[in-house]
Amino acid sequence: MKEFSMMTTVLLLGLAAFVYAQVGTDVKKGAEDTGKATDTAAKDTGHATKTAAKKTGKATETAAKDTGKATETAAKDTGKATEKVADKTGDATKTAAKDTGHGVKKGAKAVGHGVKKGAEKTEEVAK
Repeated sequence: MKEFSMMTTVLLLGLAAFVYAQVGTDVKKGAEDTGKATDTAAKDTGHATKTAAKKTGKATETAAKDTGKATETAAKDTGKATEKVADKTGDATKTAAKDTGHGVKKGAKAVGHGVKKGAEKTEEVAK
């Protein structure tokens, strides 16, 4: 029986060594597979990021062009509106100046007439 126990012990130790060796190989293979999967995922992520960056750049460029065109159009419209307002202001100023001139002319006539009458009265009194 002692021999059988000894043989069983040796057999179990040998089997344990084999199992541990197999587990080590399986763990190594699993680690290698995980490494390959990680590498593939990193490459795919890199490609996706590069593509997204290109698309974002194109979209930003398009938006900048559109904004520039809208700004240019707004500036032109503002310039036209300013020009119209300036024309109308000029016309109104011209009309106001004419009206003021007429008023001054009438006022000057009235003052001149009043001065003439005052001078005539002064002359009569002086005689």
